Amino acid sequence: MNLEFWILDGIQNLRTPAVDVLMPFITSFGNGGVIWIVLTVILLLIPKTRKTGLILGTALILDGIFCNLLLKNLVRRIRPCDINDAVRLLIPYPSDYSFPSGHTAVSFAAASALYFAGEKYLWKAALVLAAFIAFSRMYLYVHYPTDILGGALLGILCGYLGCRIVQKTEQYKRKI
Repeated sequence: MNLEFWILDGIQNLRTPAVDVLMPFITSFGNGGVIWIVLTVILLLIPKTRKTGLILGTALILDGIFCNLLLKNLVRRIRPCDINDAVRLLIPYPSDYSFPSGHTAVSFAAASALYFAGEKYLWKAALVLAAFIAFSRMYLYVHYPTDILGGALLGILCGYLGCRIVQKTEQYKRKI
């Protein structure tokens, strides 16, 4: 845990007024996974990208179940801002548990679902945004580095599983 606070406190040394405005804005893209849900709806509405939308939607549902319903409530890890309350929060205090990072998990689920769906360019933009969102959670002192790592790994797994579920469903539908 000391290494994690060493990393978080090192990130706090990067704080500037401009970045203090930027990071809450970046983290807001992960709030409730709304940006990824909107992207899913857009992809579902376009016939050419409907399968990608199904994969993305499935990945987001899996992420919501595994991250927010199961793991956070099983692990029940308190946030770094609960232990070191000397750091001024730039966002409202999160009311749920710390592990895994839900913002990170949903963002990496989206990026990896797009990758596994075969999107050539969209996954790269999503991955860049996911990385910025993940970093913002540490900058804002609401997640430990291992929360971020756990969220990223969970998200990648959900993206993969979302793709496999849609592929298996299509195979099954072809057989009947």
